[in-house]
Amino acid sequence: MQLGAHYLDAGRCEFSVWAPRARQVELKLDSPHERILPMTRQERGYWRIVVDDVLPGACYQFRLDDEKDRPDPASGYQPDSVHGPSQVIDHEAFAWSDRDWKGRPLSEMVIYELHVGTFTQEGTFEAIIPRLEELRDMGITAIELMPVAQFPGTRNWGYDGVFPFAVQNSYGGPEGLKKLVDAAHQADLAVILDVVYNHLGPEGNYLRDFGPYFTDHYRTAWGEAINFDGPHSDEVRRYFLQNALYWFRHFHIDALRLDAVHAINDFSAKPFLQELVEQTEEFSAGNRRECLLIAESDLNDARLIRPEKLGGIGMHAQWSDDFHHALHVLLTEESLGYYADFGHIGDLVKALREGFILSWRYSEFRKRHHGNSSADRPAEQFVVCSQNHDQVGNRMRGERLISLAGFEAAKLAAGAVILSPYIPLLFMGEEYGEDRPFPYFVSFDDDELIEGVRAGRKREFKDFHQEGEPPDPQDPATFDSARIDWASRRKGDKGAMNAFYRELLRLRRDHPVLNRCDNRQLEGWGMEGQRVLWLRRHHEKDEVWMLMNFNRAVAQCPFPARTGSWRKLIDSADRQWRGPGARLPARIEGGQQVELPPHSLALFTKES
Repeated sequence: MQLGAHYLDAGRCEFSVWAPRARQVELKLDSPHERILPMTRQERGYWRIVVDDVLPGACYQFRLDDEKDRPDPASGYQPDSVHGPSQVIDHEAFAWSDRDWKGRPLSEMVIYELHVGTFTQEGTFEAIIPRLEELRDMGITAIELMPVAQFPGTRNWGYDGVFPFAVQNSYGGPEGLKKLVDAAHQADLAVILDVVYNHLGPEGNYLRDFGPYFTDHYRTAWGEAINFDGPHSDEVRRYFLQNALYWFRHFHIDALRLDAVHAINDFSAKPFLQELVEQTEEFSAGNRRECLLIAESDLNDARLIRPEKLGGIGMHAQWSDDFHHALHVLLTEESLGYYADFGHIGDLVKALREGFILSWRYSEFRKRHHGNSSADRPAEQFVVCSQNHDQVGNRMRGERLISLAGFEAAKLAAGAVILSPYIPLLFMGEEYGEDRPFPYFVSFDDDELIEGVRAGRKREFKDFHQEGEPPDPQDPATFDSARIDWASRRKGDKGAMNAFYRELLRLRRDHPVLNRCDNRQLEGWGMEGQRVLWLRRHHEKDEVWMLMNFNRAVAQCPFPARTGSWRKLIDSADRQWRGPGARLPARIEGGQQVELPPHSLALFTKES
């Protein structure tokens, strides 16, 4: 049974909803004239009706027990708001041109995360399309959209969505998203969609009027937990499983990034996430294209990405927070909050070798041991970054790395991420050194809720002991401050940064060692006193050395390879990239003494 409004043909439409506690459910239609029609109760609390004389574009609601008119929990579109009626969508009407698209394997992905509302001045799906070609030419192979499920108002990160099936109206609705995905596939770009299955937003959240979607058995940082393992949880799970397949089937999405799966409380013998993996793989096989699941989790539990046959859940990949934290602390020397667990060159070395740093290691932040080993997991299962929406936007003022650590440090971070053996993720604008912030923003209607959000933001920074006031999330100026200045990407330092990123991505694509997601043929060494990291990567007869100086002063050391001749491929200190001037020669002999400028990175390849 397909939840929601399922347009059949010739003016016929099937409506289905789960409302187990209702004594009576009616369909309230407004087109071609207003009608109120009784629905028939099915097994397990489902209600269904097939109606003639209904065309796409018709608006409707469900009336519960002759008391409440509510939008459809599985609404495909909310044209007016989260409080208005739902609209019938004919998903078969869109003329796709990506029939030959089969998806991209993880090992080929270079991800570009963007927020639809602030990536362009227009803030729509269609406004992104003219920029796709440039992203592809730069070396991006996948775009990742922050959540687009319908949220209140027009300004939101997307994590306050309350209609998981409905595409945000202010972004262009379902038609706009389909146009973007189709254009991306034509540009040879995969599309990843961020989805939220651990909570729903507070305003316009009508699910509890229909059934026990939530449970008070657990709590999350955002309030009520979703009922994934209690009474009636089969139907709740079905709702979210259908949602995942809905994006794959009707919008041709290539991968889902699952927000904060550590907040999905589920002690079932077969957890929801495992069932999601099974159904995704079944869909992929049946449709002959690869659909992927990428998790976000702070548990550092490799079972999440370990195959089911090895006792795992089987997610295809996950974000690596440890890599970000280790890199960030080396560059900024911040040590508050969760950054207290990092700060050594050896931390980044371990992240490059294994993925997780906290692998049942004591966490000063948590005051307990944390994580388990991911050393057996292949590199293509980890997404790494120096910036993302969380790590930038969850700062009090939303400062980007370049504002915190400077121009040279930002180049060093770019090299560490892009030349790593893992899947690199770039956050919109970082590729040209965008220095505009990305603060948290909302546009709620409820005054009490707005004040609660403001107070909550202040509490969030307690662990970081930050003083002052965060930007007002409700103020339109806070949202406007987050719009990236795309036009500046070719000017001055930004133009040099953009060229530097392009060259890093070219090297990753073209070099026979760097174009492999492989952390097996890799060795790293750290010189803690000098804050220098050496990284060797190799494959068959090819070999590269990466030298990284995280010191604010010049570092002196021997070239790490003791023998052979080595040719420099890139040096972040070169004046070509507006650096202070390179101290490393274009060619060097193994064991030769070298000097590394502050916050610099250089890459050498072995001469044949």
